[in-house]
Amino acid sequence: MEATAPSASENEIVVLTARGVRERRPAKDVRAHNFRQSGFLAASELRRIRQRHEQFIRSLAARLAIFLRLEFSLSLAKVHIESYQKFIETLSNPSYITLFKTEPLKGAGLLVVPPRLALTLVDRLLGGPGQMPPDNRDLTDIEVALSDQSAMLILSEWCNHWPEMRDLHATVLGHENNSKFLQTSPPETSMLILTVTATIAEQTETLQMVFPYATLEPLMRLLNPELTGAEPAAPKPGKPRWNSEFDEVKVPLTAEWQGLKMSAGDITRLQPGDLLGLDPACAAQVVVRFGNIPKFFGRPGTSDAKWAVQLTAAIAP
Repeated sequence: MEATAPSASENEIVVLTARGVRERRPAKDVRAHNFRQSGFLAASELRRIRQRHEQFIRSLAARLAIFLRLEFSLSLAKVHIESYQKFIETLSNPSYITLFKTEPLKGAGLLVVPPRLALTLVDRLLGGPGQMPPDNRDLTDIEVALSDQSAMLILSEWCNHWPEMRDLHATVLGHENNSKFLQTSPPETSMLILTVTATIAEQTETLQMVFPYATLEPLMRLLNPELTGAEPAAPKPGKPRWNSEFDEVKVPLTAEWQGLKMSAGDITRLQPGDLLGLDPACAAQVVVRFGNIPKFFGRPGTSDAKWAVQLTAAIAP
């Protein structure tokens, strides 16, 4: 009995395009997408993430050099997103993997350090020259405990580079040397992977920091700029409230108006008893000052046998 080849229609799927038109497309061109784990970031978002982590890597290199008292250089080689399952498949065995959590963010991250690099750091912490061993091997319990000092320094420095989250701190959850036993995230989870090149004494290794999308999502909201077209309306200024502490403060008050203009010589010839003629129109336009600030217009008069000024209008500020 001959097997019949599938028809063209069986290898096609009806899809709804962006314009609302139903079209047939090859089944191989259609891929599943989990909207709960959206890991597709725009190029601008990845660029902002890379810029933030380039600052982190520069600062981390300086801290590790001081901590180890050894020339230690780091460079950010790659920033990309990959599914959890595909990332796990790329890890070699043995691998020294530190599982960590950054509170209050969700999800568990991974710090993947080649055993040769981890053993080099341990050797330096024990007073050795910091030479990389020729081969990879599993770390002993004592070596893991010593290596955790370097891991916590890396994680704490990462937390310090997110000042927008003041209470951000990292804790180590455990360790693993075989990627097959890792179950920190579902296989389809999108992971942000930072690939860092470390160089010690002209010997180079690559370490990785891996964050699940649940951890990445709140950080992306901090990096995304506010939309310029949706600026909030400016709040209306409220009515100013008087502070009663100023009730007893003395403020100098003066009333003045434009008078005569005389030459300096005429002023020197003035004698007691001389009369000066004032323009009534000028005298009627009195400026009342609080301190040195003009506040009201007024006109002069008397009240209870004392000189007074009646306020007629406020002076606009």
